[in-house]
Amino acid sequence: MIRKPAVAGMFYESDEGSLKKRIEWCYQHKLGPGKQPGKLGNQRSIKGLIAPHAGYVYSGPVAACSYLELAEDGMPETVVILCPNHTGMGSGLATMTQGSWLTPLGEVEIDQEFATELVNYYPLLDDDPSAHIQEHSCEVQLPFLQEISTDFQMVPVCMMMQDVETSRELGETIAHTAAKLGRDAVVIASTDFTHYQPQEVAQAHDEKVLQAIAKMDEVEMIQRIQEYQVTMCGYGPVTATIEASRNMGAQTASILQYATSGDTGGDKDSVVGYASAVFR
Repeated sequence: MIRKPAVAGMFYESDEGSLKKRIEWCYQHKLGPGKQPGKLGNQRSIKGLIAPHAGYVYSGPVAACSYLELAEDGMPETVVILCPNHTGMGSGLATMTQGSWLTPLGEVEIDQEFATELVNYYPLLDDDPSAHIQEHSCEVQLPFLQEISTDFQMVPVCMMMQDVETSRELGETIAHTAAKLGRDAVVIASTDFTHYQPQEVAQAHDEKVLQAIAKMDEVEMIQRIQEYQVTMCGYGPVTATIEASRNMGAQTASILQYATSGDTGGDKDSVVGYASAVFR
């Protein structure tokens, strides 16, 4: 099965040339890292990262900060992308065990062995492509990855179930699978932060959540989300990514950038928060 792009032409450009120019714009933007990736690194110390999933004109520069860091660290064999379920379609935890995902930059093959092992090991995770057909929050990560390298495979996981216990178990399962298969893997948490609050409110509340993420403390993160009523859509993916990264040897988190749609789009009365971070 080839999973065709659902949001090309909406969240990002639908033709290869324009999309490449947009990604370059993201890297060079004042809220981006200020430069494009050069030669790939070979350290491979990064185990996980956080990137936003709005339209590239809004969140692309923030996402580019994580992807430059990944490029300079080196590309893994397999990228596991964890995203929230915005559509309500499919099972509570859903992956795809075969096929590929198509973007304007080409196809990315699913790591069939890795995805199948995840499903076999963790009973709550289903092989359910229907959860992914219209979901944008995994898809928008792929062009950034493809611009870094074409030599990787991916495993998508769409999370309607985001409770702490399930998210931690998923993270443990990912780390177990990477170790069992001897696979060099990176886990990506696709999430936005506060939704549709004034700029000052979003910044203040998201800062509290990011302080917990910086300590790799997913329990405190959830507590602060609840305390400040932070409308963060991908808290489950972040919890799972912290757990997986920790189990794969990560000891520190670095918050690379934070901005809002008000910073990139102008309207500061009702913004969405975006952050980039890496775990190593």
